[in-house]
Amino acid sequence: MKAVVIRQYGSAEVLQYEDVEPPKIKPHQLLVKVRASSVNPIDWKIRQGMLSLITGSAFPKILGFDLAGDVVEVGSQVTRFQPGDAVYGSTGLPGGAYAEYAAIAENLVALKPSNLTYEEAAAVPGGALTALQALRDQGHIKSGQAVLINGAAGGVGSFAVQIAKALGAEVTGVCSTKNVDLVKSLNADIVIDYTQQDFTNGNVQYDLIFDAVGKRSLSQCKRVLKANGIYISTLPTPQSVIETLITAFFPGQKAKLVLEKPNSQDLAYLKDLIEAGKIRVVIDRTYPLQELAAAHAYSETEHASGKIAIAINPI
Repeated sequence: MKAVVIRQYGSAEVLQYEDVEPPKIKPHQLLVKVRASSVNPIDWKIRQGMLSLITGSAFPKILGFDLAGDVVEVGSQVTRFQPGDAVYGSTGLPGGAYAEYAAIAENLVALKPSNLTYEEAAAVPGGALTALQALRDQGHIKSGQAVLINGAAGGVGSFAVQIAKALGAEVTGVCSTKNVDLVKSLNADIVIDYTQQDFTNGNVQYDLIFDAVGKRSLSQCKRVLKANGIYISTLPTPQSVIETLITAFFPGQKAKLVLEKPNSQDLAYLKDLIEAGKIRVVIDRTYPLQELAAAHAYSETEHASGKIAIAINPI
């Protein structure tokens, strides 16, 4: 099969498109013919070696977490899927989605939303799971709360705006000038153009601030966060880790970190929201698998609106 592999950490140039052996599945896994994948920042951070303490030094590696495709084989312990099912999911470490076939555990996939293409479905898992788990599980979001999403046009933020609205919040989205109309179209109640206004200097206080791009800190947001408000970041910087640890032991404002936890239950929940028309997928660009290096390079500019899709076995 064709896949993109790396044999060392480095720039996008280490991504090589070549022939490799298809994966062999374990009893609890599915073999999926991958129709599409997508790019998340963690993909190129792994490629750069930023997470080498976790990902190790064994090569070659096939990166990529998000996938959508068709089940071609099921392991002996699989009970919920059968060959021919269209599924989507997130592989978790070590990845493997940047390939024509991928092995993935049964508990990490769900049936693909029926109203999405494979490319759209593959753009969902990483970003939408992160957003859902941040808002619902870390933020304990409630209907009627005032919620601010920083990075509202990005791969996580575009889902966060829509999920927060679906959960009944009053949503303020923060983005650049070029994305104001996009964030409005995602049904944000208020849109702040950060090139014109710093939300941390505003007069509104929020129950929940979700920094989907990891550009701020609790200390910077304290003035516009309610007394018992929650600040959530996607980026485990030394400051955010320290603030999370310190605020866990004292009453008042809390800092929290979210790390995506792939699971079939949350994917099924997102599928229901998508099929009900409460979430739409924003795709900035689609690249074929053999142009993955260009897709990574574009993602690294951090200027993509929504997600970057990778077409692998298009129908």
